[in-house]
Amino acid sequence: MRQPRPLRATIALAAVAVAVLAGCASDDGVANQGDAGYVSGNRAIEEFPQGDREPAPTFGGTLSNGEAWSSEDHTGEVMVVNFWYAACPPCRIEAPMLAELATEHEGDVTFIGVNVRDGAAQAEAFDETFGIPYESILDADTGDAQLAFAGTITPTAVPTTLVIAADGTIAARITGALPEASILGTILDDELS
Repeated sequence: MRQPRPLRATIALAAVAVAVLAGCASDDGVANQGDAGYVSGNRAIEEFPQGDREPAPTFGGTLSNGEAWSSEDHTGEVMVVNFWYAACPPCRIEAPMLAELATEHEGDVTFIGVNVRDGAAQAEAFDETFGIPYESILDADTGDAQLAFAGTITPTAVPTTLVIAADGTIAARITGALPEASILGTILDDELS
């Protein structure tokens, strides 16, 4: 029996939320200490050949500063989308690298975070602590940004970083903490050339 559309969307959102929130990924040992309940990710780096890329969905939401943000306002730009939350140890480990890359690529690449768990105060404190120069969508209450990617290239762990090419397709996915800034930097340089 076919489920009504709202119920299917709710089930899909729940599945995405469980996958994202259950999989805080790291091989650094920090995330696997004690009884934290984190599931280590595989730190897979996937680059998709131009002819095999999926179109990125339209997504957006309310930023930690209270303003609305939509990917539609950034059509034609290379984008980095990072799914994270403040208490995630690998998110904290990769934060300085993302801040560095966002600063290096300012004006050439749009960076946007998708905070899957926190409120504005926690997100802003994280940004201040790590010098994050870009905003984040607060997605904990609605899951809209996460749901937008369900069925396309679902972020299966936190953190997950996606690179969206200027043509609106998904160029790369890094599942788990960014191993080195140079890896994402090289992907971005390739997309900008």
